[in-house]
Amino acid sequence: MIQLLSTDHRAQLVELIERIVNFSNEEKLTAVELIDEALSGTPGCSYIVYVAKDSEKVLGYYCIGKRYLTDGVYDLYWIVVDQNNQKGGVGSKLLQHAENFVKENKGRWILAETSSKESYIATRNFYLRNKYSIVSQIKDFYTIKDDLIVFGKYFNSN
Repeated sequence: MIQLLSTDHRAQLVELIERIVNFSNEEKLTAVELIDEALSGTPGCSYIVYVAKDSEKVLGYYCIGKRYLTDGVYDLYWIVVDQNNQKGGVGSKLLQHAENFVKENKGRWILAETSSKESYIATRNFYLRNKYSIVSQIKDFYTIKDDLIVFGKYFNSN
């Protein structure tokens, strides 16, 4: 089941994020900050979080938001699945939910940024398997030899 983030999910999400070995400490802090921002109820907050659950256990989540100054572009800030559930299709279900969210909100692009580091090859392959294309790559963006790769998927408005 995929549902909108609530305060009841926060503790499990923090634990899930802490277990992701691919994330640096800074990435973990940022992920939690976005969850807290989404929970804050601050007017104008552009972060929206949906959580995948199996009974009472959180299996993963995604954070999405409309890109400022656009009329139909959404950024997929995070899509995270518990490492014990990464082969069960949770990520694909979350991604499909995110795509439907974009379409329902009259979006035409969904963009997801990731790293070119070898440890992110599974992430890059995940987007490619789900029919995303590389729309941009910026050399040495995060650090020397760590490029920013932007994946995107376009939805026809017809």
